[in-house]
Amino acid sequence: MSDAVEGEAPAPAKRSKKPLMIGVLLALIFGGGGFYAVFSGMILGADHGDAAMAAKPVDALPDVAFVPVDSVVVAMGEGLANRHLKFTAQVEVESAYVADVTLMLPRILDVFNSYLGAVDPHSLEGNAAIVRVRAQLLRRVQVVVGEGRVRDLLITEFVLN
Repeated sequence: MSDAVEGEAPAPAKRSKKPLMIGVLLALIFGGGGFYAVFSGMILGADHGDAAMAAKPVDALPDVAFVPVDSVVVAMGEGLANRHLKFTAQVEVESAYVADVTLMLPRILDVFNSYLGAVDPHSLEGNAAIVRVRAQLLRRVQVVVGEGRVRDLLITEFVLN
């Protein structure tokens, strides 16, 4: 008779971990090489060096000047619930027109006072309120000073309390 018992299966052979270790090692090598290739700029043109930043030409700033406009404090609303708006701005112009715009500053202040005094305080509470006010005042300043002289209106202070 044989020593093996009938009905028992032979023990399975133990699998080797060698292919798994080779796969992990190759993944690490290729992953590190890919990272280096992208980071150094060999792939995708990424460049993180200071020398490349210093070599880029810098565009000249446009011919621009800023004319400050005095602060305007306007009473808004009526009765006991009187609120105030403090508004400060600067007018962006080409440097050739600084004298023209400076000469017209009293008119610009008058336009600011007239418009801001007529605005409903509730319309100033939304997120887009400052954008609307800026657009309205810019257009009025352009009309007062003359077309082509004023580029933009920069609001530096807008406090409603």
